[in-house]
Amino acid sequence: MQNWDDLRIFLATARAETLSGAGRVLRCDAATVARRLARLEERLGQTLFVKSPGGYALTDAGVRLLPAAEAAEQAAQAAVDAVGDAEEGLSGQVRIGAPDGCANYLLPQICARLVRDNPGLELQILAVPRVVNLSKREADLAISVSRPSGGRLLSQKIAEYHLTLAASEAYLAGRAPILSRDDLIGHLLVGYIPDMIFDAELDYMSEAGLEAAHVASNSAAVQVNFLRQGAGIGLTHAFALPSAPELRRVLPDEIVLKRSFYLVRHADDKQRRLLSEVASRLAQEMRSEIAQLEACS
Repeated sequence: MQNWDDLRIFLATARAETLSGAGRVLRCDAATVARRLARLEERLGQTLFVKSPGGYALTDAGVRLLPAAEAAEQAAQAAVDAVGDAEEGLSGQVRIGAPDGCANYLLPQICARLVRDNPGLELQILAVPRVVNLSKREADLAISVSRPSGGRLLSQKIAEYHLTLAASEAYLAGRAPILSRDDLIGHLLVGYIPDMIFDAELDYMSEAGLEAAHVASNSAAVQVNFLRQGAGIGLTHAFALPSAPELRRVLPDEIVLKRSFYLVRHADDKQRRLLSEVASRLAQEMRSEIAQLEACS
């Protein structure tokens, strides 16, 4: 029977594909990772990794060990979940990956409430302008703007939200009123960098029939700040508007897009009580928070 700590080192290296990356996940230095891997390989009598141009790649022996190591990880996590006392609230660490609009304008207050109600719970928000890789365990749960089409992933639609055209009072001051879509001609537009749109659901501009953005970012939060600074007019989350009182809606009855959030988790984690509880409460809180914020915008 292999030492679980050594298997953790193996899994982290297989997912990060570098010693330094594994070390960051495990909070130890690369030399310690290398030493522990060497010890595991010596014990098994097998070479588990080879150094490649892309980093550390699994050998055939490493590929064979991977399912067993993942099963051991699931067993260890289930054991931790099992000893928690439900009457004392949720306890343990959960990392949530999310697109940065959700991560900036919804998750902070939701996670704050969950942690306040469950002092033993540790929540981390991974805000990235790309799809979170659950197979490499970048996060325990992921929020996505589209349902994943491949991999061993479970997903559920948890909430709908809206995008609206907005601009700052300062930008609109002194300009002709915008009464129709045609009046947008000649205005500066704020949006995503076209070649960095990682999901078709984020291609707002083309769906709304707008031109390419004059001022762009791969971050929804940066786009909101562009709008706040009077850089132009852009599509933004309606739930973000209460946090930006400088902004007001433009053509609210003519240009409104609807999108959905999906909660995604790895299929191997479906028996983990902690993740199931956090996922359930997260879904409920997101629906409530979006409804409340959109009503105020």
